[in-house]
Amino acid sequence: MNKKIAEVPDHRDHAQCSQHMTAVHDAMDILSGKWKIMIIGSLSFGKKRFMELLRDVTGIGAKMLSKELKDLEDNDLVKRTVYDTKPVTVEYELTEYGGTLQEVIGSIAQWGAEHRKRIFNK
Repeated sequence: MNKKIAEVPDHRDHAQCSQHMTAVHDAMDILSGKWKIMIIGSLSFGKKRFMELLRDVTGIGAKMLSKELKDLEDNDLVKRTVYDTKPVTVEYELTEYGGTLQEVIGSIAQWGAEHRKRIFNK
């Protein structure tokens, strides 16, 4: 699966490099930390309830998951829907904008799988 990756800017062009690094910084600012990419990765498989996310994202606590979901919601990456049921049901899903990260997260997952093979097969 060889997809063409966006061309890397010419390293001799300082202005282009600066723009590139600003864009990387902006993305990392939103996606930084141990959990956000894993939460988005889980939600890329569809809507999930809080407890499903808590099970999917191994190691995260309820308080941290709640905080990270709020951050992702504030950045229009995740949508929170509350249903008027007894007890109340809350579902999370990627927004259309959040869905634009699926290819990036998929590439990270693919790289991670290849890296795991490379390291463990030494």
